[in-house]
Amino acid sequence: MADKLLEFSHVSKEFRIGGMLRGKKIQAVDDVSFSLPSDHPVILSIVGESGCGKSTLCKMLLKIHAPSAGTITLDGMDVTDKRYKNDKFYDDVQPIFQNPFEAFSMRKKVDTYLISTANHIYGGDRIKVLEKVDEALHSVGLSYALIEGKYPAQFSGGELQRVSIARALITHPKVIVADEPVAMVDASMKMNIVNLFRSLKTQYNVSFIYITHDLSTAYYVSDTIATLYRGEIIEYGAAKDIMENPAHPYTRLLMDSIPRVGARWNSRIAMPDMEDKEYAATCCKFAARCQYATDECRRTRPIMSECSNGRMVKCYHALI
Repeated sequence: MADKLLEFSHVSKEFRIGGMLRGKKIQAVDDVSFSLPSDHPVILSIVGESGCGKSTLCKMLLKIHAPSAGTITLDGMDVTDKRYKNDKFYDDVQPIFQNPFEAFSMRKKVDTYLISTANHIYGGDRIKVLEKVDEALHSVGLSYALIEGKYPAQFSGGELQRVSIARALITHPKVIVADEPVAMVDASMKMNIVNLFRSLKTQYNVSFIYITHDLSTAYYVSDTIATLYRGEIIEYGAAKDIMENPAHPYTRLLMDSIPRVGARWNSRIAMPDMEDKEYAATCCKFAARCQYATDECRRTRPIMSECSNGRMVKCYHALI
């Protein structure tokens, strides 16, 4: 067995926007590396603001997009290699998408999706199929009797998202990629969903990549956190360390953006509209917004280095 269940190694993704003559290139993901261990399940949260490359990252893992550079390996096999042929990949890596109402056709009964998935694994054994569907539904607090014959419109967003999770569990995956899974769910249901991730991690021995901009749920559910900014991982380490004492100025800015009772918004904070330049920068991409930036930051790009207790940060002026 490979030492690492999943590994991103120097992965980049470039998109071209516009025509051939006046179009421009956007480095949506820029030289990203991280891994998940094979000996125990973990929840890795990838956090950052909208447009930082989080969804592009998970779409490359789901083989929706091919990387422009770098490799993605699962159990030691390079899944980005065109010669890679493994039908089991889509059993081992399962998605949970942001909007559960877009994951199901309004014209199809919800139970048909789960039965179809179970048929793929267990063949035509009707009794076994229904048993596995019901088992997965019970894991998320539902049952086959509750969903049988119903259409997506007959469920709340939280219920339908739990059905999505159950469907992902039927194949007993090794990795679940959850892309903003609580963004379309009522506040009262958010903690129910993330609590499910924590219990299912152990029950099914499955690792999660949790894509989110919701730092409060990331802090609660994660073992490890990676902060993404303009396509780069700029801080990586244990969730408790990063959230309680962020080392990168951008991570600290994210933490300061969380609303707190009694705190007033600082109206002087301004985020300049210069995204294109930041994506293309060959120096520190955050330098133009950083109060600690020096000439060195504006001239060269820092490398990822350890600052404390295995914490990795890409900054010349780490705050710890």
